[in-house]
Amino acid sequence: MKQSVYIFLVILSLVYLVSCEDEKYTTSTDARLVFSVDTVMFDTIFTTVGSTTQHLKVYNPYDQSVKVSAVRLAGSPDSDFRLNINGIPSDELVDLEIPANDSIYIFVEVTIDPQGENQPIVVKDSIEFLTNTNLQYVRLVAWGQDIELVNTPITVDTEWTGARPYVVYENALVEKNATLKVGPGARIYFHAGTGLYVKGKLQVNGTLEKPVVFQADRLEEVYRDVPDQWNGIFLYSGSHDNLICDAEIKNANIGLQVGNIENEGYASVDIRNSRIYNHSYAGIFALKSKISAYNTLIYNCGYYAAALLIGGEYEFYHTTIANYWGGYTGRIRSTSSLMISDHVVVDQGDGSSTTYSGDLRKAYFANSIITGNILTGNEVELARLGKQEFNYFFDHCLLSLADTVNVENPTHYSGILKNALPKFVDPYVKMNFELDTLSAAKDAGSPEIGKLFPFDLVNQNRTLDAGPDLGAYERVEEQAY
Repeated sequence: MKQSVYIFLVILSLVYLVSCEDEKYTTSTDARLVFSVDTVMFDTIFTTVGSTTQHLKVYNPYDQSVKVSAVRLAGSPDSDFRLNINGIPSDELVDLEIPANDSIYIFVEVTIDPQGENQPIVVKDSIEFLTNTNLQYVRLVAWGQDIELVNTPITVDTEWTGARPYVVYENALVEKNATLKVGPGARIYFHAGTGLYVKGKLQVNGTLEKPVVFQADRLEEVYRDVPDQWNGIFLYSGSHDNLICDAEIKNANIGLQVGNIENEGYASVDIRNSRIYNHSYAGIFALKSKISAYNTLIYNCGYYAAALLIGGEYEFYHTTIANYWGGYTGRIRSTSSLMISDHVVVDQGDGSSTTYSGDLRKAYFANSIITGNILTGNEVELARLGKQEFNYFFDHCLLSLADTVNVENPTHYSGILKNALPKFVDPYVKMNFELDTLSAAKDAGSPEIGKLFPFDLVNQNRTLDAGPDLGAYERVEEQAY
């Protein structure tokens, strides 16, 4: 019996030794790791704020385990980069095992100190891998940008310039009696959950060559067209003489809210030569307010491109509202691009609701386009309680409407192209809402209105052909020679 046990133990030991032999690491000096990328690249990183996390996958392509003698950040300890190697926060690990035909992750972050520069700077480093005397590198590259960090209320007249980006990490509030002026080329980036709230006055003065941009602070390519990354711009009732000229407002929940229920009075704003797009709820959301707009493009919003509620006074000239929310994706919009209402119903959260209403003194749209991809085909919704003034008029417009809408009613319509195809150049992929040469909107505008706004969103002259085109863009045909 003892002899049998002895023989069994000998056999077991031999099996163990053979197993250990199988688990030996490859010792070939030709052994090379395989990497998911040769360069870990960070888009613009704001100084002091820190980056999102990028990752690198490291593969062992062999049938034996690989022992990596060292993995280290080449520039450590003075590097701006930080590593997490296979779950361990460290800028250097030794004798790291990667099993046969397996892999590990390395996570990379970077924080760049202020450089005192207005122009972007590049920060570089690399990760070194030493395997069986074989040295390999993966490059690390980040673009850094000094910023002006906004984290306190604006209580005095203030000017934001185009020298450096402004990053809003807590809500930016313009207090009553203060004016925020935003100059050409200014870039304002908002962290998630923040916005620009104005009780005083907002004056945005971009130019065609140097527009002012309001957007989220995630600059990676994957976030370029993601809505609902920040709250938007909010003008409180009582805030007057606001101006938004040559600006882009994108990727928020509500691009521009004008007015609120809680405050007395109304808000007012002029919008000129601006683009408002890709918002999860609405491009413009106005409550009992006053808006004058021209050469404005509003597109791709989850519910409304523009919602004008509780009455107010609104004038839109040469405006393109084109709500192709979802494009070719599965996102479906069931609300009209343009909502005009003299009331709004607010759920109080206890099973009750409150209706707020006001006079619609004017809703005037001229030489404009209102269209989209709603399944019902009706992109203009009018909602009236019947107790308030309800004055609206569409003058020389291309409108996508339900079949039941009578555009021959001279009280509300004149020169309407009902359900004609605008034929934009590329509304789905390139988001190009300029007119194709065969567009029904070409030369269809009122010349008198066109003369009031002789240049379009990109400074093309409207007065040089048979008539002004509808919408924000004037189609200029190439001349044959």
